[in-house]
Amino acid sequence: MAPHPRKRFGQHWLRSEKVLQRIVAAADLSAGDRVLEIGPGQGVLTRSLLEAAEALLAIEIDTDLCRALAQKLGNRPNFLLLQGDFLELNWQAILNDFPAFQNPRKVVANIPYYITGPILERLLGTIGAPNPQPFERIVLLIQKEVADRLCAKPGSRAFGALSVRVQYLAECEWVCAVPPHAFFPPPKVESAVVCLRPRPFPAVVDNPRQFETLVKLGFATKRKMLRNNLKSVIDRDRLSHLLEKLEVNPQARAEDLSVEQWVMLSNSLTTPCAPTP
Repeated sequence: MAPHPRKRFGQHWLRSEKVLQRIVAAADLSAGDRVLEIGPGQGVLTRSLLEAAEALLAIEIDTDLCRALAQKLGNRPNFLLLQGDFLELNWQAILNDFPAFQNPRKVVANIPYYITGPILERLLGTIGAPNPQPFERIVLLIQKEVADRLCAKPGSRAFGALSVRVQYLAECEWVCAVPPHAFFPPPKVESAVVCLRPRPFPAVVDNPRQFETLVKLGFATKRKMLRNNLKSVIDRDRLSHLLEKLEVNPQARAEDLSVEQWVMLSNSLTTPCAPTP
């Protein structure tokens, strides 16, 4: 008997062939690619990845699903299945014994929505400590609300602290929306596919801790102007001066600043303003 989806693991299995094709196309796989799949579930996406990639490493937390996947696909020479929690498993060390699967350059996954944030941090790293071996491409099926925030443009309502942090670490591209009926069981929320391409941001943050604090405070109350949200860490007159130098309206809100402007604002705080004549 096939395993049933388990609520505690946030399991919703993709059933749409159309969405499946969009995911694989976004991964832009070639014969030489080594791929990491998080949460292969019943192996619907896994089969397509195996056809296109040189090697596929899949990490599944559910022991019952692992047994079923091993029976279905375990004889494939380009498939390695590890049982464990992706957020805790030291899979890089395990791969020392499996050189053909080392250093996957692409990630493709339908991930549990309730741990999207920790998974993103594990894949991308943080502002202060980006992943030292960044992936070339990360294609994720996630909750639409989060996808909107990842891909949001400055000035839009969805642009927030998560947008700034992730867009500092990677280019974010919207792939497609995914309705609830594309899954079994259908989730209670809309979903979407996004593609992240990690890269060094052109403007480097001088003080990551300060940058994180500014962004967190800046977006704490989105309806307030920056000069009100940041008054605990920057004098209002000085902030107005800095915003004018950045060619930003002194009455701007947090979402009005681009990622580059957030970096420049943070970096400018390490340089004292010239005294007023």
